[in-house]
Amino acid sequence: MPLSTDWSNWPDGVGRRVLTEVDSTNAEAARIAPTLTGPEWILALHQTAGRGRRGRPWVDPAGNFAATYIMRPDETAEQVALRSFVAALALFDAFVGVTGKAAGLSLKWPNDVLLNGGKVAGILLESLGSGKGVNHLAIGIGVNLLAAPDVGLVEPGALAPVSLADETGVQITPQDFLAQLAPAFAKWEAQFTTYGFAPIRTAWLERAARLGTVITARTGRDEFTGTFETIDDTGNLILSTARGRQAIAAADVFF
Repeated sequence: MPLSTDWSNWPDGVGRRVLTEVDSTNAEAARIAPTLTGPEWILALHQTAGRGRRGRPWVDPAGNFAATYIMRPDETAEQVALRSFVAALALFDAFVGVTGKAAGLSLKWPNDVLLNGGKVAGILLESLGSGKGVNHLAIGIGVNLLAAPDVGLVEPGALAPVSLADETGVQITPQDFLAQLAPAFAKWEAQFTTYGFAPIRTAWLERAARLGTVITARTGRDEFTGTFETIDDTGNLILSTARGRQAIAAADVFF
């Protein structure tokens, strides 16, 4: 861990562990969850089996960011899932913190951060519990700090990955990025737990990529193309399509 990392703004009551190597930070979160007495950030300097959405591998070159926030939520499973928007806003603020500007940054539904039109970060939520209850929530975050994966590794039609270093010239260690991200997350988490989803929704929409334009959402069975109107108060994507207004709970979005 670099001695230069400034942890002075670290949020109170939140644990932190930095691992040299692990299979995946979400897997580590699941292993340690039963022993935790409070929320904790887990940062890995290298993952050997990182995961993205829908079971896809997450490529993790050296110098990139791979971390998980593990917590015990109090809300229903539906409300817990809204923390993907909390994490997206925290990432947006962390990028502004390290670059000094918001230009070029946007949030892509449901859980990506874009920089100059390319994917620079992704979020993966995994819940641990029984029945409809959620005992713990793991919020996995991957950021292309220094290098972007080969474009050939992404799904056809998906946005090309980009790195913070290539797009802005800013080079930052994973530890220093976490020092920016953790307080940003704590700020938006406090908003969420105090005031609910409404202020999170408003802030997210202000930063949304392609709002008001025609996009395509693909679920496991269907494909919807229409104008991206908004997200509703449960986080669903709302599209105005030739088949009418569609509320979509989960999908991959293509521009």
